[in-house]
Amino acid sequence: MMLSSLIFIPLLLGIVAFLAKSSAKVMALLGSLTTLVISGYLSAQTAHTPIAFSMPWIPQLGTQFSLLADGMSAMLCLLTAIVMTAVVLANWDNEIERPTSFWGLMLLSQAGITGVFLASDVLLFYFFWELAIIPVYFLCSRWGGERRIAVTFKFFVYTFLGSLMMLAAIIYLAMLNPGADAYSWANITRAGASLSPENQTWLFWLFFGAFAIKMPLFPFHTWQPDTYEQAATPVTIILSALMVKMGLYAVIRWLFPALPDGVAFWSNTVIILSIIGIVYGSFLALSQTDLKRLVAYSSLAHMGLMCAAAFAKTQPGMHGLMVQMFNHGINITGMWLIVQMIENRWGSRDMTKLGGMATGAPHMAIALVILAYANIALPLTNGFVGEFMMFHGIFQSATPYHITFMVIAGLGVILGAAYTLKMVQKTAFGSLAPMVVAKDMSLGESAALAFIIALVIFLGVYPKPLLDLTGSVAQLMFP
Repeated sequence: MMLSSLIFIPLLLGIVAFLAKSSAKVMALLGSLTTLVISGYLSAQTAHTPIAFSMPWIPQLGTQFSLLADGMSAMLCLLTAIVMTAVVLANWDNEIERPTSFWGLMLLSQAGITGVFLASDVLLFYFFWELAIIPVYFLCSRWGGERRIAVTFKFFVYTFLGSLMMLAAIIYLAMLNPGADAYSWANITRAGASLSPENQTWLFWLFFGAFAIKMPLFPFHTWQPDTYEQAATPVTIILSALMVKMGLYAVIRWLFPALPDGVAFWSNTVIILSIIGIVYGSFLALSQTDLKRLVAYSSLAHMGLMCAAAFAKTQPGMHGLMVQMFNHGINITGMWLIVQMIENRWGSRDMTKLGGMATGAPHMAIALVILAYANIALPLTNGFVGEFMMFHGIFQSATPYHITFMVIAGLGVILGAAYTLKMVQKTAFGSLAPMVVAKDMSLGESAALAFIIALVIFLGVYPKPLLDLTGSVAQLMFP
């Protein structure tokens, strides 16, 4: 019941929010806080022993409502609850058009994302994969910038095509061993691993295409900058902090065990694409003046490093990737919240028109500097441990190009420091630009950022809880 409650609580409260007139925001806070408590308890329970739940769903198709929480999935459920709580708190005092629909859709997206992280039946996984997309599509198309309709259509086309490819691969594997558990994790991974290397090499792209679009990975990323820019910032946070993790999680949970020969054949290709994405995203971030586009390209570079660490296929790299999935979600949420606060107060995201935050909103400036340090993985911030372990893993990989890969990926660290500190300089320092709303952070914004920054510092100084939570999963994959 604990696993299913993480899905059904936001799902039911999301439906209630649609019907509420003045309490939709309360439903959103109640749902996020309740799931935060449950997922925190779940994380403590699954550090060494996974928890499973299963019941009949569609027996005629050979599929069940099967959920599984190990250290990795529990960690991502906890991240989802943390991000949703921070989003609700930061927007508590903000006026949002059609709040009942907005918060109802946000809760539905939380239910879908959590379901993706818990599903151990591949058809159920696909169901939640699509369920998470539907509310986000409406959130992007109804709230956001002037070009949101065209941008959302592009986002939908990309994700829909990727989903169809994945569905075809799922059905193909399930038909190899039909039966009462045709879509179970064990059956799908057994069916995939039994295929010849030649069949695995082409089937790999049916799965990985969908996952690469979601991450996104170069060159499947072209929907990302425009969507992040045009969507309302709370929706951008869901996309950037949570939905991109769905792609990485699916690679680890489903792709690696199901198609090991296909992964081995294409791993160098994927690492090369990831390295290109790191450098490409970093240079584009360095050239931006719009804060949203800068953070969007920054996220592209970070996801490239995580994908490269995954396909290096080493225990340190995989362990560091799991840690960094959580920490990146925390850090990018904080960065987007700062961007939203800047836009609300200065009426612009153009860095050429900003400046003087340290004078006009000093507490916000302090938060920005701390989050900037975390974004560039400064020691004693949460970003350092996972990033160090990922570089260690890439260096240890069996590929003959591992040193070259690590050196080029390291260029992203240097460029990351350049564009992040440039952003801090342009927004926090200099003469005070005219503020549309002359005030520092509200109580809700302060609570949200304090929550995020506390995690940044605590996990930077003492990362052991996160390392313990994910260590057993990494050891299981690479004994």
